[in-house]
Amino acid sequence: MADQENCVRVTRLAAKKRAATESAQEHNKKKRVVLGEIQNVASSQGLGLERKMKCDVAKKKKEVKPKRDAKNSKSSSKDTLGVKEDFDSWIDVVAGSDDPQMCGAYVSDIYGYLHNMEMEVERRPLADYLEKIQKDVTANMRGILIDWLVEVAEEYKLVSDSLYLTVSYIDRFLSTNAINRQKLQLLGVSSMLIASKYEEITPPHVEDFCYITDNTYTKQDVVMMEADVLKSLKFEMGNPNVKTFLRRFTRIAQEDYKDSSLQVEFLGYYLAELSLLDYECIKFLPSLIAASVIFLARFTLQPNQHPWNVALQCHSRYKAMDLKECVCILHDLQLSKKGGSLIAVREKYNQHKFKCVSTLSSPSEIPKSFFEGINVI
Repeated sequence: MADQENCVRVTRLAAKKRAATESAQEHNKKKRVVLGEIQNVASSQGLGLERKMKCDVAKKKKEVKPKRDAKNSKSSSKDTLGVKEDFDSWIDVVAGSDDPQMCGAYVSDIYGYLHNMEMEVERRPLADYLEKIQKDVTANMRGILIDWLVEVAEEYKLVSDSLYLTVSYIDRFLSTNAINRQKLQLLGVSSMLIASKYEEITPPHVEDFCYITDNTYTKQDVVMMEADVLKSLKFEMGNPNVKTFLRRFTRIAQEDYKDSSLQVEFLGYYLAELSLLDYECIKFLPSLIAASVIFLARFTLQPNQHPWNVALQCHSRYKAMDLKECVCILHDLQLSKKGGSLIAVREKYNQHKFKCVSTLSSPSEIPKSFFEGINVI
């Protein structure tokens, strides 16, 4: 009997060691990136750091990535869109139907409420916080951080709403708290941790976010920064973002593109994520950015037709002339006149599941007449 008990103990011990070894091997397959002291990419030293970081990421992408449990992941059911995006898009389509269970009668009230919420001061970042609050952080550093966070969101298969909320938390925190560049990456992963807890069914663990930074920060560092961010946000975490309004505007825009409705949708998602990289877009309301995205997407697909119409003006509450400044910024991003060195979003949407919309190009100039409201009364 004693020999049997010893045998069982040895077998269990061996099984535990084997399981621990397999878990460590699986964990090591994930890519890790150390942003370290993020430099201003306007300098040659900063450009060198960014190129090195991108090369390291590109090498890591060739490694086998761990698969998350399909039952616990929102984005594993389809290649093109996560379950949440599919569900929300479906709701938006049928909301205008005659089915009373679809609450079509309340759509206008719901979006009216969201429009009011997006304008609340406590939910908006300062449009010039880098000039007024920050002393050691620049717009280029912010761009590098968000570009990297796009890759992290892809690595952990997060829904796009988590990415939008992450950027919102970062900007709102930086609007009231001055930090040094060494903590910028820590702020990024802590904000994404909060956003993941808010949006995901099974969010990544704290240890995952430590590992993705090559353990530059400890678990305690991330948790403490998470607490600081939550206090700064006053636990107001559910903000409407660009994607919130883009879902509805896309449904309206697709009516003119029966044969390429998915292309319109993915092109809109691509341009919207490009807007996250540019510091100048902070001053615009999410609904205005969403409307500008649709304007530019329609112009890209049909450059000879007026990209705005009565239906879009009515539902978005914006005239074409209201969108001019934002559209021009997005147009420069699309043409790589701005943020050309930030390639994560471009690579993400250069996949067949997104119909390679990042390879689409629009004319270098947008006719001024398109912003004068011609045929849009």
